Parts: sequence; C-alpha cells; structure tokens
Amino acid sequence: MTNTEKIALLEDMLELESGDLKEETTLKEIPVWDSMAALSLIVLCDEQFGKKLSGEQIVKFKTVKDILDFME
Repeated sequence: MTNTEKIALLEDMLELESGDLKEETTLKEIPVWDSMAALSLIVLCDEQFGKKLSGEQIVKFKTVKDILDFME
C-alpha cells in the first residue's frame, strides 16, 4: 500500500477531506486528533495491517509520517 493510500485511510478514519493530511502534518495540527482518534488508529493498524499499536507508541508520534512509517 502506498503512502497516499495510507493517508486516504487516515483521512477517512478522521472524517477529513481528501488532501487535508500531508506526511509533514503534525498531529497537533489535526483538530480532531484526540483520544478517540488514537483508539481508532489502534483499530485501523490492527485490522488493515495486522500490527499491534500501543498508547505508549502513539504518544511518540509527532507527524503523519511517523504513523505511515509504523504501518509499513
């Protein structure tokens, strides 16, 4: 899966418009980034990529690129 496709998954999960997120977007810039978004990300990574993501890992993420790198 390409980074563009992964970003589209994130935008869908966060109910954002296509093109709202870029690799360099910081999580602090995303208005809907909160604890519920983090839980949704855990589910997304598990269901789509078979990867277990913890809250401790999420707090280390600073940008969308950090999330994309984890998804690989």
